[in-house]
Amino acid sequence: MRDLRYIFHLLHRRVRWWKKDIESFNMRFYTSMKVMQTVMSAATFVSAVSFLVLILVYYGFDHTSTDLLWLHRAVRGVQGVFVANVLLAIITYRRRETKNLMGEHRVMKCVEAAVLLTLVPLLYPRPAHPWIPWLEAVVYSRWLTYGSLTVYSMLCVSYGVSQLLGRRTNPSLMLSGSFLVFIIIGSLLLMLPKCTYGSLNYIDALFVSTSAVCITGLTPIDVATTFTPMGLLVLGMLIQIGALGVLTFTCFFALFFTGNASIYNQMMLKDVVYSRSMSNLMPTLLYILGFTLVVEAIGAIAIFMSVHDTLGLTLEEELLFASFNSVSAFCNAGFSNLPGGLSNPLLLHHNQSIYWIVSLLVISGSIGFPLLVNVKEALFNTVRSHWRHDAKKRPVNRLAHKFDMNSRVVVITFAALLLAGTVFFFFSESNNTLHGFTPMERVTQSVFNSVVPRSAGFASVDPASFLAPTIIVVMFLMWVGGASQSTGGGVKVNTFAAVMLNLRAVIRGHKSVVAFHRIISRGSMRRANAVVTFSIVAYLFYAITLLLLEPALPVRALLFESLSALFTVGSSLGVTASLGVSSKLLLCTAMFMGRVGGLSLLIGVTGHASDTQAPYPEDHLIIN
Repeated sequence: MRDLRYIFHLLHRRVRWWKKDIESFNMRFYTSMKVMQTVMSAATFVSAVSFLVLILVYYGFDHTSTDLLWLHRAVRGVQGVFVANVLLAIITYRRRETKNLMGEHRVMKCVEAAVLLTLVPLLYPRPAHPWIPWLEAVVYSRWLTYGSLTVYSMLCVSYGVSQLLGRRTNPSLMLSGSFLVFIIIGSLLLMLPKCTYGSLNYIDALFVSTSAVCITGLTPIDVATTFTPMGLLVLGMLIQIGALGVLTFTCFFALFFTGNASIYNQMMLKDVVYSRSMSNLMPTLLYILGFTLVVEAIGAIAIFMSVHDTLGLTLEEELLFASFNSVSAFCNAGFSNLPGGLSNPLLLHHNQSIYWIVSLLVISGSIGFPLLVNVKEALFNTVRSHWRHDAKKRPVNRLAHKFDMNSRVVVITFAALLLAGTVFFFFSESNNTLHGFTPMERVTQSVFNSVVPRSAGFASVDPASFLAPTIIVVMFLMWVGGASQSTGGGVKVNTFAAVMLNLRAVIRGHKSVVAFHRIISRGSMRRANAVVTFSIVAYLFYAITLLLLEPALPVRALLFESLSALFTVGSSLGVTASLGVSSKLLLCTAMFMGRVGGLSLLIGVTGHASDTQAPYPEDHLIIN
């Protein structure tokens, strides 16, 4: 019996040793897998960036047969890294602790399956008599290989950028840095040989890229005669990214395709897209992106139908014109790929409908995403309430106010400025730039020229021919701009409305600023006053500096130019091409400052200091 207990004791010790060995092996295996995943994730991200660069090099330059051979080999190397990353994700799929950093979303799995499918042409020769001809044509086509690798690269880059953005970095500096990166990348892309019909110096490329990303529209060159269809595609992508923002795109890819994004990243995106809760983040984001694409598509169709067989263009050129101008109008960019832009005589004297289409697109983009989200919520709540009432179900909680204070203030102020600008332009320019037009054409041009100064930058008649009072009113509209969190520029309609409401409260002797039975918060009023003050100081700096740099150019034109750049409008009195290198770089900083928000940038640089000082006694400052 004693021998039996001794044997059991030895076996128990042996099992404990084996258990420790297994646990030690598991720990080493887990550590090794973590290291391998980290290395593979970094290699995949670098390969994804490299592949996108290879695609740009392939389509942007002319190549010899030797160049194409090296590009093909580089693509095969990237393909090997992607396949290894996908296989590693499959191997570690059942281990909850070692999920691949790309997440496990259904769409991502489909993309990974397509990447693995690209191995078939390498492992199995193309059959002479395939069972399913169309499937064989798809599997062995270069479109599948390059298309799958391109989509996978975009997902890897988007997810990697979203992870970097998700780190606790100052949002203002992060936003400014992302715009700066895309400006530099865009300037290099616009200089590709296949993007231009001739040579383009870097200063002009940087200026155009800054103007596109900052959705301004100022340009020292003729877009129509300088850029090829590929160059216009790059310019359009820069405009779209600049309008919606880098954070919106990267988080959309991270959330929709991989189903994963950091909490910090989602919290910042919630403020960007004006989502009231984290649960509504993805539907709100999809709504904004869907609304943008649908409106741009409808605008492109309307523009195409308006100009079809009227400009002497081919069908491809008409489609390109309609698509590019629709994106440019909705994003309030002001670029046009037609010689002379929207002031082309074939449009100005023979096609007035396009000005109404462009005006509606500009208003749709500059009205602000918070208003669009509020309209969507009010509409859904109304439909849901009526459906439940008809179905005799328990009614949902109805909103006390379907449209919040911000939406009402924006709509009323926006409409008032639009109407006032239209009426003033009609009466002031009827005997000047609108001389010879019919009454209906004058109304059309008055509405159009009241809309575009808000941030769009298009021109139907020469702004340099405006009367002095008209230029002052146009500059005022340029200063106000569009609504907050929109594609418009300026100090924003919300800010202007808050300042005017504050003025009314002071005149009437009210202690609080009230709008629609709601008291505007003290923080909102302080920020509105700060934005107005900073805009005045910044404009004085840029205007005076530009006057010192260009003493030979007209003063009126330079004052107009600096205002247009700082508030990302894009209108010009015709001096942009005459500016020197220093002046162009100065206006680049002005456009950048106007797009990212100078006040927000200063707050991001200086940081928020906690108010820990003891309260001081209150005193009065003499103000007349």
